[in-house]
Amino acid sequence: MAGRWIEQWEPEDEIFWQEKGERIARRNLWFSVLSEHIGFSIWSLWSVMVLFMGPEYGVDPAGKFFLISTATLVGAVVRVPYTFAVARFGGRNWTVFSALTLLVPTVAAFVAMKPGTSYTTFLVVAALAGIGGGNFASSMTNINAFFPLRKKGWALGLNAGGGNIGVPVVQLVGLLVIGTAGATHPRIVLAVYVPLIVVAALCAASFMDNLTPVQNDTGAAKGAVRDPHTWIMSMLYIGTFGSFIGYSFAFGLVLQTQFGRTPLQAASLTFIGPLLGSLIRPAGGWLADRYGGARITLWNFAAMAAATGVVVYASGIASLTVFLVGFIALFVLTGLGNGSTYKMIPGIFHAKAIAQGLRGEEAAACGRRLSGAAMGLIGAVGALGGLAINLAFRQSFQTAGTGTAAFWSFLVFYGLCFTVTWAVYLRRAAAVPAKPQLSYAEV
Repeated sequence: MAGRWIEQWEPEDEIFWQEKGERIARRNLWFSVLSEHIGFSIWSLWSVMVLFMGPEYGVDPAGKFFLISTATLVGAVVRVPYTFAVARFGGRNWTVFSALTLLVPTVAAFVAMKPGTSYTTFLVVAALAGIGGGNFASSMTNINAFFPLRKKGWALGLNAGGGNIGVPVVQLVGLLVIGTAGATHPRIVLAVYVPLIVVAALCAASFMDNLTPVQNDTGAAKGAVRDPHTWIMSMLYIGTFGSFIGYSFAFGLVLQTQFGRTPLQAASLTFIGPLLGSLIRPAGGWLADRYGGARITLWNFAAMAAATGVVVYASGIASLTVFLVGFIALFVLTGLGNGSTYKMIPGIFHAKAIAQGLRGEEAAACGRRLSGAAMGLIGAVGALGGLAINLAFRQSFQTAGTGTAAFWSFLVFYGLCFTVTWAVYLRRAAAVPAKPQLSYAEV
């Protein structure tokens, strides 16, 4: 896979972008979305598999929450090496390889999904599915390098949103199987994905490119780790993407455990929230491009806290209808927040470069260098929010038989994220020593 290397790439150059850059970048974006989409489906596979696990499997609700937590944890951890793999092996080459590795957890689940399999085996197989979560980090790092700053919000939002849709799609496949073949045929879901994985790998090999200028920069990685904005944005991304992936994995189990839904009833509702949250993510990036990521993120957290309050109220009165309204609103808001927070990352580091006296392409290159390194760390830490949500649900249901306590903790955290966004990126905007048109309020 040594071919298809692009030696020169200058997306901030208007002439270069209009003559050939945009066409190449868009082509790589579409096939990156396809591969990442399949990756998300495999990562969230066990949110579907647990719906097939009836009493004959001998796994209680707490055990099922722990299974999906295992996949979440592994998916978060592997995002760090996946981020640096793009520069080491090339975006195209790594996309092909990472797509093909998805065959491992898919085939393993096909073998394991039957009554009598030990819980330890299920844990190992669920952990293997976590490698699908790494595809997001490598894909976002790759696409970040292809697009100019003014287009990053849209491009990253579309790339991530198309990937996120992999969650509701695999849940829809599970619904279709349960509704037609019954809840005793989980292997049909897995059989659907084997050829799709092969198609994604072949498309990446045929239509994507590697960028020679994208190289691993140890200094940039160290700089990103030391920069406080990396960890502040990690916290905000826990609130947005961590919520999205955590709720996506847990939604069906919450409906079954708290509201007594059957597998078919749960599956018929589970996909709605993740689907809407995925579709709205590009809009979050677009709004951030137009009005500023910090502003959109701030009010998004306020709305998330309000929606969580609705869910807490619904849990108290045991109303499934009100619960669904609040929970689906949460999904939509996590999608918007995903787009706006990821738009903030390159903007923040570009603003810092300008504050240091850099201008033009020099400032843009510095911003790309640091933001590319920071994105992997932020994506990994943000995904750990999904683990925290699943463990919070597990503990809440184990001790109280309801998810209300967990939702209260989420509400408090969204309030904290609102405060941090305002204090760091909006209250101090006027004091940032950067050009007025690129203050932190507008990143």
